[in-house]
Amino acid sequence: MSPAVRAPAPGRLAGVATMFGSGLSNQTGAAIGSLAFPVLGPLGVVAIRQYVAALVLVAVGRPRLSDFTWRQWWPVLLLAGVFGTMNLTLYSAIDRIGLGLAVTLEFLGPLSIALASSRRRLDAGCAVLAAAGVVVLMRPQPSTDYLGMGLALAAACCWASYILLNRIVGRRIPGAQGSAAAACASAVTFLPIGILVAVRHPPTAGAVLCAVAAGVLSSAVPYLADLLTLRTVPAQTFGLFMSVNPVLAAVVGWAVLGQGLGVPEWAGIGAVVAANAASIATIRT
Repeated sequence: MSPAVRAPAPGRLAGVATMFGSGLSNQTGAAIGSLAFPVLGPLGVVAIRQYVAALVLVAVGRPRLSDFTWRQWWPVLLLAGVFGTMNLTLYSAIDRIGLGLAVTLEFLGPLSIALASSRRRLDAGCAVLAAAGVVVLMRPQPSTDYLGMGLALAAACCWASYILLNRIVGRRIPGAQGSAAAACASAVTFLPIGILVAVRHPPTAGAVLCAVAAGVLSSAVPYLADLLTLRTVPAQTFGLFMSVNPVLAAVVGWAVLGQGLGVPEWAGIGAVVAANAASIATIRT
């Protein structure tokens, strides 16, 4: 890359710091949100998170919904469904198998998209390495929660679909209007669910605050941070740093929730992270 294109060192350093803060905020928000599970359950926490995400994205994107055509609306509605399902399956998985394992398995979604679009032998090796990591994480044990792991893998499929649908929405709708419209539609869908949860399980102030914090830390902060980061950091570097998220999730799960992992689990997480890092780091610009 020529000096005229390369980002200034201070800006690049600030971008890396912002990416780290964004990832830490995302995983901390998920951990804090899980503290409200005993009162609201994963469904109630996700509902509140969707409301917060919608408020933030609508304020930033300012979608002109009346101007949308059906060709624009159908991917937005699909994106809304995937957005809500992704968060619900992930939070349900966190409730059952812990933050570190859930986020690692969910990360297979974007990793699969990256590997599937490549024809390099290196990426085939990365796929084998990631598969080995998954085998280690999902190895049969007396305490293995296969439903929780299945929910995390469902979240991975949703994340992959989220990426593909975002590409379509981004081509058809300018700016962040498409994402804002999808978040708004998802929030409307979760509105009756949130009311039902509140009626059946009256929320406490602490539980609501935890759920709102999850929405702010896991939706608002990462979204705005990513917007700023991509102005100073190349997309390849951004994608490479994203692979650290499973490690951050494991550390936050241990520090905030007391969810310790053994050596095999850390080895499995390391394999998935290494596969993604190797694939992205060797991409030719």
